[in-house]
Amino acid sequence: MTQSKSTLKQIPSGVWVLGFVSLLMDISSEMIHSLLPLFMVTTLGTSVFIVGFIEGLAESLALIVKIFSGVLSDYLGKRKGLAVFGYGLAAFTKPLFAMAPSIGFVLTARLLDRVGKGIRGAPRDALIADIAPVHLRGAAFGLRQSLDTVGAFLGPLLAVGLMLLWSNDFRAVFWVAVIPGLMAVTLLFFGLSEPTKHIEEKRVNPIQRQNLIRLGPLYWRVVGIGVVFTLARFSEAFLVLRAQQSGVPIALVPLVMVAMNLVYALSAYPFGELSDRMSHTKLLVFGLLVLIVADLVLAVSNHWSVVLAGVALWGVHMGMTQGLLAAMVANSAPADLRGTAYGFFNLMSGIAMLFSSLLAGLLWDSFGASCTFYAGAGFCVVALLGLAWPNRASV
Repeated sequence: MTQSKSTLKQIPSGVWVLGFVSLLMDISSEMIHSLLPLFMVTTLGTSVFIVGFIEGLAESLALIVKIFSGVLSDYLGKRKGLAVFGYGLAAFTKPLFAMAPSIGFVLTARLLDRVGKGIRGAPRDALIADIAPVHLRGAAFGLRQSLDTVGAFLGPLLAVGLMLLWSNDFRAVFWVAVIPGLMAVTLLFFGLSEPTKHIEEKRVNPIQRQNLIRLGPLYWRVVGIGVVFTLARFSEAFLVLRAQQSGVPIALVPLVMVAMNLVYALSAYPFGELSDRMSHTKLLVFGLLVLIVADLVLAVSNHWSVVLAGVALWGVHMGMTQGLLAAMVANSAPADLRGTAYGFFNLMSGIAMLFSSLLAGLLWDSFGASCTFYAGAGFCVVALLGLAWPNRASV
């Protein structure tokens, strides 16, 4: 505990600012996203298929944008402006959800919101890598992820509370969500000073062949690990669907995600700090083993207590691996190409998430929920074999 407190004091203030910006924006986003499927189906009268189509299209767009924003941040040598623009775009889409008269309006708002996420993601992660000392990178990414995830469980909690208070008034809750979004943009704009660097250097295209070669085999191995991890960890939407099968009242189903994000938030920083002091490969292996157990628990029963245990283990896995993978990208890429590195990493992991979620849905419809989670455990075994594959470059 003393070591943990000492490390927290050493983390630069800019990392804390980025963490609280993520917290505020996640509160804003999750207040809306935890209710949006119900809003589309019950208020706007759309089908579940259209809900899935909108979510898939929105997430895919975010993935495409991430690579361009990361490359642009390296080309400009500046990252804060892109991060502010991305957070700002997401914040100013929030009123569109509250005013939406039709599903087309919701689609527009959702796509703009995800564009904002895509714009800010890679530059923000590269900023953390720029600001944090090498020996504290795991702790810095873990802290940012913990604060982000605090927002991810506070948002649905606020949404549930306000829905109960205001008799299921979706639009009123969406209007309240505007406030933390604007607070996030204000904090980032006034609270963070970007470190100056590379001002004298000539700007070059970060995705030129020689620059991609500079990323090196170690970086591309990290990308490969991230892809296989993502194949094993499909969308959390399937956790919600599994919870619904447990017989929990529909109004309380979002609380399952609150539980997952609570565990995630509590575990991300301690494991991030631990990653600075132990082998990354060993920690990844432990994370995969936890995910295997989570998948098997979720596969064997849909009783609410079993589902809750599986969801909690899923949260532990997220806390063990997500900040670690971000730190590994920073450690394996040249400083002037970090934005590009995060862009490619997020793009490839996102494509894997889209594929794994489509496969999970197909298995769910064809063979049942248990088959989906058994398949997830199988992908974990493949990832373990990949980590055991001999390689000269250490991760």
